[in-house]
Amino acid sequence: MFGKKANIVLLAVVLGLTRVQAADIWISPLGNDANAGTKESPMRTVAKALRKAREMRRLKDSTIASGIHIILKQGEYVLEEPLRILPEDSGTEQAPTWIECEQGANAAISGGLNIAGWQLLKQPVKGLPNTAKGKVWVADAPRIAGNQILFRQLWVNGNKAIRARSVNNWEKMPRIISLDKQKEEMVISSSALPLGDYVQLEMVIHQMWAIANLRVKTVAKQGEQTKLTFYQPESHIEFEHPWPSAVIDKDGKMNGNSPFYLTNSLAFLDTPGEWFEDMQTGKVYYWPRKGEDMSKATVNVPVLENLVEIKGTAERQVSNVHFKGITFEYATWLRPSLQGHVPLQSGMYLLDAYKLKVPGTPEKPKLENQAWVGRPPAAVQVSYANHTSFNNCTFRHLASAGLDYLKYTHDDEISGNLFKDIGGSAIQAGVFSEEGYEAHLPYNPADVNEFVTKLNINNNLVNDVTNEDWGCLGISAGFVKNINISHNEVCEVGYTGISVGWGWTKAANVMSNNIIRANKIHHYARHLYDVAGIYTLSAQPGTMITENEVDSIYKVSYAHDPHHWFYLYTDEGSSGITVKDNWTPAEKYLKNANGPGNVWENNGPTVSNTIRQNAGLEPQFRYLLKNVEVNNDNQPINHAEKEEQQ
Repeated sequence: MFGKKANIVLLAVVLGLTRVQAADIWISPLGNDANAGTKESPMRTVAKALRKAREMRRLKDSTIASGIHIILKQGEYVLEEPLRILPEDSGTEQAPTWIECEQGANAAISGGLNIAGWQLLKQPVKGLPNTAKGKVWVADAPRIAGNQILFRQLWVNGNKAIRARSVNNWEKMPRIISLDKQKEEMVISSSALPLGDYVQLEMVIHQMWAIANLRVKTVAKQGEQTKLTFYQPESHIEFEHPWPSAVIDKDGKMNGNSPFYLTNSLAFLDTPGEWFEDMQTGKVYYWPRKGEDMSKATVNVPVLENLVEIKGTAERQVSNVHFKGITFEYATWLRPSLQGHVPLQSGMYLLDAYKLKVPGTPEKPKLENQAWVGRPPAAVQVSYANHTSFNNCTFRHLASAGLDYLKYTHDDEISGNLFKDIGGSAIQAGVFSEEGYEAHLPYNPADVNEFVTKLNINNNLVNDVTNEDWGCLGISAGFVKNINISHNEVCEVGYTGISVGWGWTKAANVMSNNIIRANKIHHYARHLYDVAGIYTLSAQPGTMITENEVDSIYKVSYAHDPHHWFYLYTDEGSSGITVKDNWTPAEKYLKNANGPGNVWENNGPTVSNTIRQNAGLEPQFRYLLKNVEVNNDNQPINHAEKEEQQ
């Protein structure tokens, strides 16, 4: 009897292993999509592997009772179009779909192209600074279908290069001299512009809690001053919108006029690590850093804005699809080059905005401006989905946002991921006003399933993000409900670490019961102020901000108000929020135009050291800390030892 039972058990185990093996679809950069998809005969692309899995589900293949694993072998999977995951790709709770990296391997989904054929530049090129002559390398810009690829980022051996700019030290940024809103003109010092070709010139302006990217249309030098005008649509938005706008500090109430820098001209290529793409000649120029051999270097530029899009419909959502151990890299963002970029806040760019001559709207009697915003893209976007997850993945070398849960999502998880070297926010979640929805209105959709809810964001490391759009965030949530942001570490951001809320309103909206707990935020506000480690907007009853550690805010000499920085900040309309047991080195907080029901209790340097020690990544995720880099430029840190609450 014992032997018979043992044989039965052994047979069951074998059958079980066979079923699991049959549900595995292997892919390799060296594979072929005509292959069977076994480990020994892998397919080549994730898209075709997904199609195979989709067909297995459609035909009710008996081998997938325990789910499907699409396993990526070592290597880079370069996309020619975004990977789209549809309702037909959905798994079930008992039989999910996993897209994962082979254990011990590194698999990357890339939206980039390689630039090869670099040669040392020998012939003279008009506009190239004398200091760069004999040091710059040149290559042909990549082309697709006969068209030159426009890009705003370039990486050499995985290290981000610098788009040629007028300053190499942010502390030495010049200030604008004046502006004329009616003529849509801005005046700067002529010394900021060396001789050169300004056909592709861009201006980046520091504007309180955001920046503006403006494409320069005309340059008119008049002695020591130069007058600039800009292309539409950014020109009228820049000069009409009141918040945040360029600072002209004629009465000396701020910290001087707005600083700025100029970029995207060969005339600025004067330092190792800088590059320039000439759209007229089809050439790319680069001055190598020490140790870079351009005859052997791997040079990548991003091409696709979106790498992965998970999207169903309100009636048929994508469900039970999970990513594990995958790297997402080299995604572009071209709006600043094509239409300019003037944000309202959190990187949400203005489509139109202006000051009201007669203040007041039906919803907000004292409102003195109106604004409509668009949303920057993310490398990976999720909407109309539920029970999805990203675990132990890496998001890097990205131009805009990393991962975005937009709307119609519930019961999802973002856990144990690394977000590093990202131009915008690492994580975005929730609605930030639809494009046709004025930004100050409370969000109360007719469909109660439209918002993002029950999203668990935990144990992620966010480091060196917002490195292009300084006004973006580490973790940015708009109108969300029942989300949990816990045990993340956020550092090296240009503005705020974690922000939850949108709308600037005390009115009831979908937000409630959000948790921001046990996070560690440090080395933030690298460039912009009116800032905090943790920031909230609008009514969100039942929301808890507890047991976080916030420390080490950068000192920025060029900020519009050098004292307007905080560790914790409940901004306009914030209501129903409990702020309790958060460790900060001083009680420097701001409660601005808050609504009712907020509770502040036991925050500051006397909070238990145990809370501080437990903040940030939990022990099983601290291996991610090997990726942390902070304050490589030795930027000073602000200290507020005995400042009181405001």
